[in-house]
Amino acid sequence: MSVIQSIDMDDIYKELKNNTIKIDANGNDISSEEDSGSATSDSIEENENESIEQLKLRSLTRYNDGSVKLRNPYIEQLESDYLYHLSLGSASHDLHEMFGDVKFVCMGGTSSRMKDFAYYVMKEIGHKLPAGTQLQDISELSGRYSMYKVGPVLSVSHGMGTPSIGILLHEIIKLMYHAKCKDPTFFRIGTCGGIGIDGGTVVVSNEGVDGCLRNTYEVAVLGKNISRPAKLDQKLARELMSLADLERDGYETVCGKTMCANDFYEGQGRLDGAFCDFTEKDKMNFLHKCKDFGVVNIEMEATIFGALTYHAGIKAAIVCVALLNRLKGDQVSTPKDIMLEWQKRPQVLVSRYIKKKLRLSHGH
Repeated sequence: MSVIQSIDMDDIYKELKNNTIKIDANGNDISSEEDSGSATSDSIEENENESIEQLKLRSLTRYNDGSVKLRNPYIEQLESDYLYHLSLGSASHDLHEMFGDVKFVCMGGTSSRMKDFAYYVMKEIGHKLPAGTQLQDISELSGRYSMYKVGPVLSVSHGMGTPSIGILLHEIIKLMYHAKCKDPTFFRIGTCGGIGIDGGTVVVSNEGVDGCLRNTYEVAVLGKNISRPAKLDQKLARELMSLADLERDGYETVCGKTMCANDFYEGQGRLDGAFCDFTEKDKMNFLHKCKDFGVVNIEMEATIFGALTYHAGIKAAIVCVALLNRLKGDQVSTPKDIMLEWQKRPQVLVSRYIKKKLRLSHGH
């Protein structure tokens, strides 16, 4: 059986030709605002410079109605697809009924943080639970991840590091497919170490790079190394930055490259791990090299998050808050109450974006 899907180039060129953008007097894209009431306004991102490559990717990852298509022909052969780590199944649950209205998937490291975010975004978007009910951890039985649904928003924990978030991404993307979700947007909301920025600064990532500063995610598949570009949606990053306001917020929001390390200690050049085979001078030279390269923060999920969402044709962004400036030290020693306040800052920015999009879709 062939796993290659055919691409109709005539359809692609036709879509490119018909793909228009509307600009107001100030040069702002108002296409989505004017067309927000139409059924297809969210299905195709109107961008005058959208490349043939992007359109080809869309043909591989979307059905005509905008719902998610998997790049895996074997899933359709399964009588039941069990999402083991989410404790959900395509035969045991009506996934379309449960999740078909999801437009935003927000991921963060810990269960408690994503539970807090679920309650926060519920208040922000004005979602009301039925009387006598409360938010339920949908994936509680899995013992791995926690997941809460607030109207069109999923709030789910991803654990720590690339293996953990990678497993979750595979199953969440499959969940989007089974639920027939249309053009969902993914966010990673987290914490990081800053490079040349103070603790409490919010970072919107425009690109993920690995520990060698390559814009790629590499994984061994059947004995061969496979590399995928760790791309994030640039327009989404710009939209998020436009919603930040230093005067209103009281803290800075910056945009730059994010380095994804394979661990917390050696991979991030820390001197305080159980092992250290480099000098403080080596560490500082590398951190300054990162800074000169445009890297503003370090975490442990960016490359796989960017690579898998891009491979799935899903618009995605990473918004983190720096817990310290790594040019000044390695240990996270900020008082807990201050860190808890800082951790809310990415949630505020992402919630603003969600509220804006929901207002547009409802014609407000």
